[in-house]
Amino acid sequence: MGFVFIWLGLFGKDACVSSPEPKPRNTANEEAEWSLSDALACVERRIQSQLESREPLLTEISTYLVGSGGKRVRPAVTLLIYRACGGRTLDSIVDVAAALELIHSATLLHDDIIDDAETRRGRPSALYRYGLARTLVTGDFVFSRAFELCAGFEERLIRWAAEACIRLTEGEMMQGRFRHNPDVTLEDYFEIIQRKTASLFQQGARAAAYLAGASPAIVEAMADCGFHVGMTFQIVDDVLDIEGEPGNLGKPVGIDLRDGNPSLPIVLGMMRDPELRGFFALRRPTEQEVHEALRRVRATGAVREARALAATFGARAKEALACLSGSSEAALLEEMVDQLLARGA
Repeated sequence: MGFVFIWLGLFGKDACVSSPEPKPRNTANEEAEWSLSDALACVERRIQSQLESREPLLTEISTYLVGSGGKRVRPAVTLLIYRACGGRTLDSIVDVAAALELIHSATLLHDDIIDDAETRRGRPSALYRYGLARTLVTGDFVFSRAFELCAGFEERLIRWAAEACIRLTEGEMMQGRFRHNPDVTLEDYFEIIQRKTASLFQQGARAAAYLAGASPAIVEAMADCGFHVGMTFQIVDDVLDIEGEPGNLGKPVGIDLRDGNPSLPIVLGMMRDPELRGFFALRRPTEQEVHEALRRVRATGAVREARALAATFGARAKEALACLSGSSEAALLEEMVDQLLARGA
């Protein structure tokens, strides 16, 4: 099935832009009423406003990436956890969700430079359209805009955001160390994605529960939930790079093999088929070599094992939600995990 959040149809840009502003009640004793689609529309508008610059090219390049799509899974997880923990007003949590997505977008710009990527989300990357220098500066601009939003937070929230960025950049360096390196281990792989992907999910979930006024125990349980959602999301993404349909993905399969990035199916495949080590070490594999390597990875059963590991992380995410049993938002989070696991299945 396609990756579609059927309960709200949330992630199309037009839907976000056209949604009305949430309308909080004004009486002192009544809580604000808003839906997840309302909140995501606010996040989308906040992101777009942060991309405005006195230099039109900065706005153009950053909008080219951020406006090209994206699943907005991080903001959705953050907002759902906030609501599940009792959060009602939208002001600070919208800034948190927008800042996380801007940080993620900035890393994509820098990733494309590191990988010399020709495409991103099914069209030419910013690197190939605008050049290295402009893409690099735009990534810095988007990072700066994210932390401009963070400036209004209290100290611990700023520290959590900074910790996520530090772990993310460390993960990028670690991934670079193992690029085209067939000696990468399963432990190395998990450390990379914990830093590069799960850290943003984790800190967004932690901040959401904290802003909602949850107890310290629930704050940490939600951080654990976010971490495991992030792990699930990344592993399934890795699987789709091996066996996904290019038309559904909006990009060709085999990108990790071409770039030498150690995805989970590739690492598992090399453990079972030594011939794959030679393919992974190739700096510029031909299309025929990529095709053969993909065939070999599939033949090892690595995809099936990777999906089983994703399901394990998904189950752990659901277990962390047990303290919020009975919450409709927690039920939506569980459904989100199920739909993440069902991508491409």
